[in-house]
Amino acid sequence: MMQVIMSSLAFQWPSLLHCWHGVSLNSVALMQNQITNAKEAIRWSTDYLLKAATATPDTLYVQVGDPNMDHRCWERPEDMDTPRNVYKITTQNPGSDVAAETAAALAAASIVFKESDPSYSTELLQTAMKVFDFADRHRGSYSDSLNSVVCPFYCSYSGYQDELLWGASWLHKASLNGSYLAYIQSNGHTMGSDNDDYSFSWDDKRPGTKILLSKEFLEKTTEEFQLYKSHSDNYICSLIPGTSSFQAQYTPGGLFYKATESNLQYVTSTTFLLLTYAKYLGSNRGVAKCGGATVTAESLVAQAKKQVDYILGDNPAKMSYMVGFGNMYPQHVHHRGSSVPSKNAHPNSISCNDGFQYLYSSSPNPNVLVGAIVGGPDNRDHFADDRNNYQQSEPATYINAPFVGALAFFSAEN
Repeated sequence: MMQVIMSSLAFQWPSLLHCWHGVSLNSVALMQNQITNAKEAIRWSTDYLLKAATATPDTLYVQVGDPNMDHRCWERPEDMDTPRNVYKITTQNPGSDVAAETAAALAAASIVFKESDPSYSTELLQTAMKVFDFADRHRGSYSDSLNSVVCPFYCSYSGYQDELLWGASWLHKASLNGSYLAYIQSNGHTMGSDNDDYSFSWDDKRPGTKILLSKEFLEKTTEEFQLYKSHSDNYICSLIPGTSSFQAQYTPGGLFYKATESNLQYVTSTTFLLLTYAKYLGSNRGVAKCGGATVTAESLVAQAKKQVDYILGDNPAKMSYMVGFGNMYPQHVHHRGSSVPSKNAHPNSISCNDGFQYLYSSSPNPNVLVGAIVGGPDNRDHFADDRNNYQQSEPATYINAPFVGALAFFSAEN
């Protein structure tokens, strides 16, 4: 069920991806027409992260709201009266995963603002360094320190080592400080650099880290990252039908399929990595090596486009999974503000329990959540447009965020 909480591990994911597609995909559409809006969106989140990281020494505030209590209510944001408890990690109650993710987001944002606002960029980078040091020196998972209010909602199932390597990689890219290169070289093996991973999400950063670092090998600036290029190839090849290392599952209609719950989060994140790697390969005349065969950047773009087109309506159901786009899209979105009547339509307060009548109603949502992408269909391309089926009908920012980069890429291509 959709909860109205601010969990930093999931919250920073969209922010960082906005930075990454701004820096790496560097699309004409984004850079010329939407750069101001993109920077405003990034700054909104990084201002929050700066406050969370600097308000109290040796402390990072990581969550607002108790999801256990929030799940007991179904009400509009304007009517919310559940306590807004604040949760933090400290030296005694560590959270290396969420702290390193914070550092990664701040470091990535520092690149975005480097030319347009140098002083803000410096503040972001310096704070990122301090937060990463805090994450590395006081190791542990926030899922352990804050288990009762984090799990099972936003548990760090992959542990914290992937975030430490991810954070170091973004700091290496942002700072050009040799200490982060040394950190990656010294710790990469124990933090998963030797593993082939097939899932990129707000929880698991390993495939993203490898593709990020492979760029420097492709550009021949860091030969030490050859391993990351090889594992990036393995990841990419696992997604491409017809290659010897193909492992991914696709629906009969051609949708990448990873999980029964909120599958489109994996589709959009995978699509983002396909396009990012295609950009890196194409810019350096590289290819992905799949056993004895090779896969070109053009092939990756074509595979990514199939996923984008599917989400927007080119699928067996002829359903657009982006709300408000196309002739047919989800009408019963699992979202409080969208499903409960607006203040204009219903001026009086709607209490915690009274709101459930709208959750269980068979009527379409009165407020169209334009642009939101829902969890998506099952492995047979079937979609239940049912508000109670949160696995398929719930939207999330971590579904939308990677898709922004994909749309910007193809907008520029056109």
